[in-house]
Amino acid sequence: MTLRLYDSAAREIRDFVPLRPGTATVYLCGATVQGVPHIGHVRSGIAFDVLRRWLAAGGLDVLFVRNVTDIDDKILQKAADHERPWWEWAATHERAFTSAYDALGVLPPSAEPRATGFVTQMVQYMQRLIERGHAYEADGNVYFDVRSLPEYGSLSGHRLDDVHQGESAGTGKRDPRDFTLWKSAKPGEPSWPTPWGDGRPGWHLECSAMATSLLGSEFDIHCGGMDLIFPHHENEIAQSHGAGDGFAQYWLHNGWVTMSGEKMSKSLGNVVAIPEMLKKVRPVELRYYLGSAHYRSMLEYSDGALHEAAAGYRRVESFVHRVLERAGDVELGDVTDDFAAAMNDDLGVPAALAAVHNAVREGNTALEAGDGDRSRVIAGRVRAMMAVLGTDPLDPHWNTAGVDDEAATAALDVLIGAELERRAAARAAKDWAVADEVRDRLAAAGVTVTDTPDGAQWALEQKDS
Repeated sequence: MTLRLYDSAAREIRDFVPLRPGTATVYLCGATVQGVPHIGHVRSGIAFDVLRRWLAAGGLDVLFVRNVTDIDDKILQKAADHERPWWEWAATHERAFTSAYDALGVLPPSAEPRATGFVTQMVQYMQRLIERGHAYEADGNVYFDVRSLPEYGSLSGHRLDDVHQGESAGTGKRDPRDFTLWKSAKPGEPSWPTPWGDGRPGWHLECSAMATSLLGSEFDIHCGGMDLIFPHHENEIAQSHGAGDGFAQYWLHNGWVTMSGEKMSKSLGNVVAIPEMLKKVRPVELRYYLGSAHYRSMLEYSDGALHEAAAGYRRVESFVHRVLERAGDVELGDVTDDFAAAMNDDLGVPAALAAVHNAVREGNTALEAGDGDRSRVIAGRVRAMMAVLGTDPLDPHWNTAGVDDEAATAALDVLIGAELERRAAARAAKDWAVADEVRDRLAAAGVTVTDTPDGAQWALEQKDS
């Protein structure tokens, strides 16, 4: 079955056909490193990490570029507010984003360019635009003339008369609807030399220069949050097409994380920072939650929804570990047909997760019937499906147990085992009061007990708070 993706530019689902057979080229608008990342920031990283993994699972060599915007009005303002050098502020928060991506199992990009490293390419881009009549210089600023490109507004659907760029005011604009490619230097701000004077790049120019420098004048997929459709992605298209580049063949946009129906953002005061979230659930559970909705849908955050998702993940995890303990090693298998069909239908993760949980139920039935071979095969399929979603329970990335943890687990096994033997003896003697007392005491300590044909099994339950 052919992978089909919703192309925001075409406003329809299209068959995905890469420009070069065997290779997929993907550009993701990464972080503007102005502050600590929250779950709204990292949702796109997770959503398109799933895209990358599914492309790779289909046999494609994926070249995946995710940029860092390390020069920006907000970065300069926040650094000044905290009396810190702008470059140090940006570098500090870039590391915070890298740490968050790594904690949540997002694969490192093939390349991670910083805007400040591509100024030469930006200057060349502006020269091409000026030569082709799509840009002009005024007072040391360089602007894009939106009226020069008849297709302007094709991605967002904005009519030219309704365009408001929402950018800080410069001087010399011929039309307020034009957008800034280059900002002339201001006292105390960082700047780079150009033929038009010292200054710094505009946000939109940065991505066009980085994407085409690393992936070529034409590449397969451009990704980002739906809040970037206008003006950022609209202006990227304008610059790139104006310069003569074919640019992205498909545009994919993920929905927001919302709270009380509003986009999660710092300005709304409803930010949930990654370090705080990881005090509530394990990293793999947070990843499972953030990746569980369809990438184009809104994800309404609540503690209840988070913990419900975490419990769903633990059911999958528990099955795989029970098979490992009772039936032997579980090797990665192949995804099921219904999982593949769901993923090929515009990355339909909710239906794909339904396929996972159906397999878990089937595997549990086989395990309880004593069919170890069958349960191992199914567990291998579950691992393969969860690996596509970045949440394989046996992936070493999620195994944080060290030697001390292993020793502690062994000690717990002895102590809890003694309690379970006491409970089994009480049940055999029909002393239900003692049996219930043991189980309740273990439950209060965060230990869940599951009765199986092979005897009682225990596991540490993840606390909800």
